[in-house]
Amino acid sequence: MKIHQGNTSFEPPRAAVVTSGTFDGVHIGHQKILGRLKELAQETGGESVVVTFWPHPRMVLRPDEPPIQLLTTFEEKLELLEKEGIHHLVQIPFTKEFSQLSSDAFIRQVLVDKIGTHHLVIGYDHHFGRNREGSFEYLKEHAHEYGFAVEEISRQDIDRVGVSSTKIRRALEEGDVHIAHEYLGRPYRLTGMVVKGDQLGRDLGYPTANLKIESPHKLIPVDGIYAVHAWHQQRRYDGMLYIGHRPTIQGKTRNIEVNIFDFDQAIYGDELRVDLLEYIRGDMTFDALEELSAQLAQDKLAAQTLLKDH
Repeated sequence: MKIHQGNTSFEPPRAAVVTSGTFDGVHIGHQKILGRLKELAQETGGESVVVTFWPHPRMVLRPDEPPIQLLTTFEEKLELLEKEGIHHLVQIPFTKEFSQLSSDAFIRQVLVDKIGTHHLVIGYDHHFGRNREGSFEYLKEHAHEYGFAVEEISRQDIDRVGVSSTKIRRALEEGDVHIAHEYLGRPYRLTGMVVKGDQLGRDLGYPTANLKIESPHKLIPVDGIYAVHAWHQQRRYDGMLYIGHRPTIQGKTRNIEVNIFDFDQAIYGDELRVDLLEYIRGDMTFDALEELSAQLAQDKLAAQTLLKDH
C-alpha cells in the first residue's frame, strides 16, 4: 500500500476506485465497504484508494468535549488497511479550514482534482463537506458533472452486521471483549513499549511487562484482569493483563501490565502487542499483598483455562 500525505503529489491511477472516511477500528462494516472497493477495482482494471483524515474530525470540531477514545491509532489503521489489500491511502490533514469546505469544493478539490476519482463507494448515511451537507443523493444527482460513478453500500448490507465504532467502544468500556472481537473481526489489541515498573508483580511471583501506550487517544478498556495473547517479536505467548490503578497499594496512575506465562526475558524498550480475549474480573482492593497474590494465582488458572479455547 502506498501512503500519500495530503500535501504531497499524488499521481492518479488510470481508474481510481475511491472511498473516504475515518475508518476507526477498520471493523467488519468498514471491511464490507473495502471489499466492494477492491471488487470494483478488479472489475475495472483500476486501483483502490482510501481517503482518510487525521486528526479525527471530532478532535478539531469539538475540542472542548472530553477527548475521543479511538479503537485504532493512525499507525494501527494503516497496518489494517494494508492487510485489507488497499493500493493507496491518502491522508488529508483535518483542520478547521478544511472543515469549512463545501461538499462541492471537497468533491472538486479532493476527489476530482487530487484523486482523479473514477468510481466512488460510500456507506449508507455517509455525509461530507461543511455541516455534513453532502450526501449520496447529492452525489447521484451531480455525478455526471464530476465525471465519476457513485455507489452506496446499502443500509440493509451494513445493518445486517449491526456494527459501529461507537458500539465497539461501548462494549470495551463494559469489558465485553467478545462483542468487540465479533464486530472488529479480530481481538481488540493494545500495542506499547515495555517500560520499567516498580517490580511489585515480581515480588508477588507474577512479574509483569508494563506497557506504555504512546497515543493519548487510544481507548483503554475497563479496569480489570483479562486473558490475553501477547506478541513479542512475532512469537505468541499466553498471559493475563491487568488494567487499573492498583488500589491495594493506593496507586496514583492507571497501569497496563502483562504477566506473560512461561517467559523470563528482559524486554525493556521492546514493542509488545496484546490481544484481549477474555474478561476475567474487575479491579479489586485487598487488605494485604498476600491476599492479592492468592487472587492472582486464581486469575492465572482462570486465564489458562479460558485460553485453551483460543
